[in-house]
Amino acid sequence: MSTKVSDHLLQRLREWDVEYVFAYPGDGINGLLAAWGRAGDKPRFVQSRHEEMSAFEAVGYAKFSGRVGVCAATSGPGAIHLLNGLYDAKLDHVPVVAIVGQTNRSAMGGSYQQEVDLLSLYKDVASDFCEMVTVPEQLPNVLDRALRTAMARRAPTAVIIPADVQELDYSPPGHAFKMVPSSLGMPHYTTVPDDDDLRRAADVLNSGGKTAILIGQGARGARAEVRQVADRLGAGIAKALLGKDALDDDLPYVTGSIGLLGTRPSYELMRECDTLLVIGSSFPYTQFLPEFGKARAVQVDIDPHMVGLRYPFEVNLVGDAARTLRRLLPLLDQMEDPSWRTKIENNVKDWWEVMQRRAAVDADPINPEYVTHALNGLLPDNVILSADSGSAANWYARHLKLREGMRGSLSGTLATMGPGVPYAIGAKFAHGDRPAIALVGDGAMQMNGMAELITIAKYWQEWEDPRLIVAVLNNRDLNQVTWEMRAMEGAPQFLPSQSLPDVRYADFARSLGLDGLRIEESDGVAGAWEAALAADRPCVLDFVTDPAVPPIPPHATLGQIEAAASAVLKGDSDRLAMVRQGFKAKVQEFLPHRHETGRR
Repeated sequence: MSTKVSDHLLQRLREWDVEYVFAYPGDGINGLLAAWGRAGDKPRFVQSRHEEMSAFEAVGYAKFSGRVGVCAATSGPGAIHLLNGLYDAKLDHVPVVAIVGQTNRSAMGGSYQQEVDLLSLYKDVASDFCEMVTVPEQLPNVLDRALRTAMARRAPTAVIIPADVQELDYSPPGHAFKMVPSSLGMPHYTTVPDDDDLRRAADVLNSGGKTAILIGQGARGARAEVRQVADRLGAGIAKALLGKDALDDDLPYVTGSIGLLGTRPSYELMRECDTLLVIGSSFPYTQFLPEFGKARAVQVDIDPHMVGLRYPFEVNLVGDAARTLRRLLPLLDQMEDPSWRTKIENNVKDWWEVMQRRAAVDADPINPEYVTHALNGLLPDNVILSADSGSAANWYARHLKLREGMRGSLSGTLATMGPGVPYAIGAKFAHGDRPAIALVGDGAMQMNGMAELITIAKYWQEWEDPRLIVAVLNNRDLNQVTWEMRAMEGAPQFLPSQSLPDVRYADFARSLGLDGLRIEESDGVAGAWEAALAADRPCVLDFVTDPAVPPIPPHATLGQIEAAASAVLKGDSDRLAMVRQGFKAKVQEFLPHRHETGRR
């Protein structure tokens, strides 16, 4: 039997050590599906409920495995459905390859069924590499370049294969004019900055007395080096959201997340520093960085296209974070004055006390901050966490203390709804021996998560550690947008857009053969987490939470808080128990510093 183009594609993926392809079938890839049958399902075809979920699962797999994620979809609607997940990969700099079908070459340009101009459609999301295979000899070079480019550029790439090309007999490129041979493998290399640039950077960093460090996901492999540099400079360390797992949250000088979902200590660290070192982060919100002209700044990033953004850096160091910091460290002076570090540590200590108080506030029926805070002492050392966009991301960012060995991520830059559950599924295929927890809001659960419980039910018995916990913060409200409307617009909750039906998520999970618990009182929160972590199968925890608990940004002024409180009072007061308890007074209690009036 002859080898078809589709057979060779799967063979080439195996030669690249691709283990899984997250996909959904359709007639535009029928030739590829037939080849999968001939190949004994290697690499493994992982079937989602929707192509967008396939892309999210590939992103989650890539984020948590450090390998390239691969997804596949049929022509037309299938290829379109992949786009949101691929944009998530693009904006978070994650290596993902999309393999998509297309109508037969003979039908192209004929307004044929499911004919979409995929080269045009994908030219932005897969701008680093997007190509259509039109003859068999083209395949190995296109596929190899797609994989290699995805890994080198940390970006999504796309390979488009018309349905009739999939069925052609494969013939390799020859030793001939306009034939392009190819080879396997991604070389290992390390970028390091020039010695002169390192000396210039050290001069800037040595000139300050109040140094702030901001780290992102690019610092994840430089944990020890970041600590050494921080100790040398007497610095505090804030973390961009994608870098939450890059350094331990229980270090006394780690101020936690920064930005709209950040902490008060991170906000004050940036307001008061005179020197800034940014490592492996493209954190977008300039207003949370020091005032222009107040701090001298240095950036370290492996991507030369990403340096010089967000802040007027004096020195940009292009290189691998760990190796760059190891070369920079001998050039840095030891900070002898402990006062700056002491102030940071006191702010961090005060903040965690505030977080404890916030989690302890009574709510109707359950405080969502308590749900997350209660998980801290129960997190397994090797847990993998995902969070969805919305108010759930606030509690993930502010309350959970990640330690070395733990991993966590979310849609950091696209901030799309819906990846929390599929990220966790991708994590389980990357590390079937580790527990995974997805923290999601009920909006995201209704949008994507419920259907992917079916995917979990389909595959969980293959995982060495069967624990995958989906924790739903069920407040019957699209809560983040509701609070943004209140804080920014002074508007009450607009129920037609914000109100959600109360769904019995745990009941649905049990109908699929999974575990499920509905928790309606605070007394049951800790026990529910313990039961789910001890379960012999995936579990859905349906926490019925109070929508009146506000995700207060660290820079919120009292005027904004008062406007939000006023807007709430005009809303559905029967559901907003926190208002009845004296909303404004409680919110002010949570703020350790009232900077709007200049009072401490």
